[in-house]
Amino acid sequence: MSVLDTGIAALAGGPADLTQYKGKAVLIVNVASKCGLTPQYAALEELQKRYADRGFTVLGVPCNQFMGQEPGTADEIAEFCSATYGVTFPMTEKVDVNGTDRHPLYDQLVTTADAEGHTGDVRWNFEKFLVGPDATVTARFSPQTEPDADDVTTAIESVLPR
Repeated sequence: MSVLDTGIAALAGGPADLTQYKGKAVLIVNVASKCGLTPQYAALEELQKRYADRGFTVLGVPCNQFMGQEPGTADEIAEFCSATYGVTFPMTEKVDVNGTDRHPLYDQLVTTADAEGHTGDVRWNFEKFLVGPDATVTARFSPQTEPDADDVTTAIESVLPR
């Protein structure tokens, strides 16, 4: 089973149907509205706009595991993202990314190492995982790596569908 075969609900309710992203590049990011890294939403939205017509999407995954920095309801999260950052990329339900209740999506993602060799638990909000069109995880980026950093955009461009 690939990462994109994992069941997860959409933020607005109902299934998110990740299988629709097979054949596309997807940057999966655990997000939070009340974090020092929250301004990364702006760069994530810019990536969405820059590459969407080339077979790419950002997928935001709200998580409240890091100092309670995503406390809102689904409606509150959606309103914050839209009103504050103009977010248009899809968002899933709020999930756990670590621990015994870790969502199965993250069970698969966290086995990928980042450039420093880190695997395992997500370290903080805004950790990024790049999934290629073949549904394999091709890269992992630390929370502090800005979404528009050269290493991120180079990795995205290397897996965009031809």
